[in-house]
Amino acid sequence: MNIDCGLRPETPKETSYSQKVWLTAAIVVLIIAVLLIARVVFNVLLMALAGCLIATYFHGLGDLLERKTGLKRRICMFISIVGSISLLVTLLWFMGAKIQVQVAELSNSLPGTINTVKDKLGETPIGQKVLGYFSDNNSKQLFDTARQFFSTSFGALGNLYIILFLGIFFTAEPSLYKNGILLLVPPDRKEVAKRIMDRISFSLKGWIKGTLLAVALITIMLAIGLSVIGIPVALILALIAGMLKIIPNFGSMVAMIPGVLLALTVSTNTAIGVALLYIVSQTIVSNIITPVIQKKMISIPPALTLISQLIMAALSGALGIILAVPLLSMVIIFTDELYVKKINKAQLIPASELDK
Repeated sequence: MNIDCGLRPETPKETSYSQKVWLTAAIVVLIIAVLLIARVVFNVLLMALAGCLIATYFHGLGDLLERKTGLKRRICMFISIVGSISLLVTLLWFMGAKIQVQVAELSNSLPGTINTVKDKLGETPIGQKVLGYFSDNNSKQLFDTARQFFSTSFGALGNLYIILFLGIFFTAEPSLYKNGILLLVPPDRKEVAKRIMDRISFSLKGWIKGTLLAVALITIMLAIGLSVIGIPVALILALIAGMLKIIPNFGSMVAMIPGVLLALTVSTNTAIGVALLYIVSQTIVSNIITPVIQKKMISIPPALTLISQLIMAALSGALGIILAVPLLSMVIIFTDELYVKKINKAQLIPASELDK
């Protein structure tokens, strides 16, 4: 016998069209807000990575001093930090006046140099096509892109003091931050986490050593070569090339532009000689430094490096381009330890064997 008490399940009310519109708009706004917050957080994480690189440099120099002098660890680290900053300030103090004069001279001469190059290009059919391409909309788009890039570059330089202090803090108490990360890892995965951090530290040290050596060699070679050729503002051009050397692929090409433009004001043959000087110096440094970097870092395919630079340029501008290679190295190490080795069941490498 069926007993009907008059109770029926309530049917859910249908959402009205206006409610659906507001719900969709709220979801879109929430997604946009999350993406904006993620981008800001990503930039902060990049600054933290830059601070870790500076701390890695201080620790590497401190380890070298400890091995060579036998002094206590804390004394070596103090000498590493204070000595590096003092050396940088001293170089800027003694070279600052000359650099300032050459920067002013370069900024004053570039407009006339560009006009001279335009006149020379206008004398040939190919040059006229090049000038036609860079006119009107193409020229405006090019300058807008350049202005955006340099604005992000100066923004990155404006955060340099924050990165420096982060590096000092990471250097002062590295175990505090390392142990803090290990606390977030489950007990059965702590050994893997330690090995990942050891591999990342080893890789970043190799990148820093190779990059600093490449910057120094490029700066010295170009400063001497441009001075011998007789190019004005040789020192500032060499410093620009040295600083841009930390950007693989793009840095060398961008650094060559102002040098060749200034050489064109002298003669075409001089411009060809300057271009050859840039190419030869970059080739020599690449053949000497690249093997050193590859020994200290994992092997990264050139195409993958270029793709990572383009992605990081779109996300974070100049700072992203500079940190693209070490960040890519970290991603590859994480993928290898957490995915590739697990699938292939490869034998894990003890952290103690990394320095051999």
